[in-house]
Amino acid sequence: MASVRQFQVTFDCAEPTRLARFWCEVLGYVVPSPPKGFATWDDFDRLHTPEDQPQYFPCSDPTGAGPRLLFQLVPEGKAVKNRVHLCVRAGTGLVGEERLATLEAERDRLVALGAVCERVMVADGEYESCIVMRDIEGNEFCLD
Repeated sequence: MASVRQFQVTFDCAEPTRLARFWCEVLGYVVPSPPKGFATWDDFDRLHTPEDQPQYFPCSDPTGAGPRLLFQLVPEGKAVKNRVHLCVRAGTGLVGEERLATLEAERDRLVALGAVCERVMVADGEYESCIVMRDIEGNEFCLD
């Protein structure tokens, strides 16, 4: 039996802080407290050159139930479809029209945050509908 019970999902990205803050809004996650001696992360950023700032930015589920997310700076841009993606479970337990309406409302909220809707997949089954989206750096994810 595996002893690992917690894991982190790491994203390569161009703007770690911006992408982390986007996902905090999507998932209700929180950013860590700023370094000691700083009231906010913006205060920390203003006093450091880009070269002196951390090249990563974490966020976590305040309940401790979900995995920690880490966004790390990489020099190259996104080139191909993700091999792994997050599925944001917005319609859990709902069926039919109620499920689709809930997913569409969540889609609209995420689009307002800067996400892009790729396509709505409506299946014949009660639980199979999902919406394929992209975050602010083009990473694919699903609302289901």
